[in-house]
Amino acid sequence: MLQRPRRNRKSSSVRSLVREHKVTADDLIMPLFLVEGTGVEEQIASLPVAYRRSLDTLLVEIGSCIEAGLHTFILFPKIPDALKDKKGTYSYSDENFYLQAATAIKEKYPQITLISDVALDPYSIDGHDGVVEEGKIANDLTVGILARMAVAQAEAGFDVIGPSDMMDGRVEAIREALDEHEYTEVSIMSYTAKYASGFYGPFRDALDSAPVEDPNSPKDKKTYQMDPANSREALLEAELDALEGADYLMVKPAVHYLDIIARLRADSLLPIAAYHVSGECASLIAACDRGWLDYKVVMPETLLSIKRAGADVILTYFAKEFLMMQK
Repeated sequence: MLQRPRRNRKSSSVRSLVREHKVTADDLIMPLFLVEGTGVEEQIASLPVAYRRSLDTLLVEIGSCIEAGLHTFILFPKIPDALKDKKGTYSYSDENFYLQAATAIKEKYPQITLISDVALDPYSIDGHDGVVEEGKIANDLTVGILARMAVAQAEAGFDVIGPSDMMDGRVEAIREALDEHEYTEVSIMSYTAKYASGFYGPFRDALDSAPVEDPNSPKDKKTYQMDPANSREALLEAELDALEGADYLMVKPAVHYLDIIARLRADSLLPIAAYHVSGECASLIAACDRGWLDYKVVMPETLLSIKRAGADVILTYFAKEFLMMQK
């Protein structure tokens, strides 16, 4: 035989020499959950690799992540019900502990990149990413609020704004608002193809942000998040986000939408981010806990599959553990 592909697999050294893809610290973003108070470090039962933390314990955790090699984080707030209303006004309040925490984080760790979350669901009594009016999501009214929220986050010190709401036109509105307030250096990581997936459960447990059961409110997020059956629609969303000023395009979830990551990578020149979501991580952990899979093998393999599909950036709750396993 003139061709023997196995020659390039004959040893660890040779395999590493011809390896096409590799996941490094530069590829990873660590999601973090913030709550009010002090001394709080609560493990999330449905996502045991993650914790809700108050600012003091969160600062310690970020320091530990930096030692592991991480330098990029995305921050999500768990907002008490007493601070929620129909239009999420606490999201841009000067008293918002999430904004205050961002300022404190950047003061202590100015070298990191800190990404925000822009959506109404943490702040809304309806649990939706947009304002509910007459039983429907009011797109254009929501967009104005999101733009105001984004400016407040830029003022607080966030380096990258992350609109996760899937409202039409919100990227352009946010870009214009940021530029108007002279935050031209603040980037936008748009949740471009965010699907109405069943894999978000543990995340919603962490933040108590699921839609409420109310006959006057939509029962789910299917009128704004994408239909899992559609792939061409993701190309449309990507084209619009790019034209509106997005700096990154995100696919969410990641593992169950590797084909979408690959299509966006082939179609766009912008960096492609992929969110390895809570349910995907939780299901892997559960299988490993039962001895059905080997965590040390399948967790890195999963991240590699996302990278191989074309993701430049991977948001994953395994980021810290992955890097520690490489040492």
